[in-house]
Amino acid sequence: MRVLAIVHEEDAGPGVFADAIRARGAELHSWMIRRDGPPSLDPRDYDAVMTFGGAMNPDEESEHPWLKEEKALLADLLELEVPLLGVCLGAELVAEAAGAPARRMEESEIGWYEVEKAFKADPVVGALPSHFDALEWHSYETRLPPGAVALARSERCLQAFRVGDRAWGIQFHAEVTREDFDSWLDTSDDRPPNADALRADTHERIAEWNELGRDLCGRFLDIVG
Repeated sequence: MRVLAIVHEEDAGPGVFADAIRARGAELHSWMIRRDGPPSLDPRDYDAVMTFGGAMNPDEESEHPWLKEEKALLADLLELEVPLLGVCLGAELVAEAAGAPARRMEESEIGWYEVEKAFKADPVVGALPSHFDALEWHSYETRLPPGAVALARSERCLQAFRVGDRAWGIQFHAEVTREDFDSWLDTSDDRPPNADALRADTHERIAEWNELGRDLCGRFLDIVG
């Protein structure tokens, strides 16, 4: 199995999802789309594709012209039914490729927020608890694409969805490592006022959260075959 990770920032890659990929003996190729040339294979020839977060927003194509290229690629992957998983910005891009542009939220979600599962019969999200605290960092929200299934929500926005039988988006950061989250707190322009307390709380909770992330990624890989 060959998996492509589309990465937008050095500290926002596959994180603990890479553990689940290696545990299955799969090949993981990371592609920094805004900097690198084409990946070693055509993205359409991978067994699965994942796209991750970033400080940029999905409607900033003038500042980041590669966003248009990625949206077109994701639309192709959806049409070809290549297994696809988007996280945060990646989920917003998957949703836009499926016909639902993201929009700026009235209030960002940065930190731990309660998420409620909205649909149980799903091979990737269905095994999550009916309610769980999720680690978030986003100021845009995903909207549900036409014909897609809403899988989870927070009080403020959609948190997970499925397009067809082979594509998922999650707004929360199930992939993030402790080190990457620390980097966001240290360098982000959106650094929250409670950053020190959030860092301490996250350090206490991250091990269990990372297990949830590995399991979620593992279920996604299970549908790949």
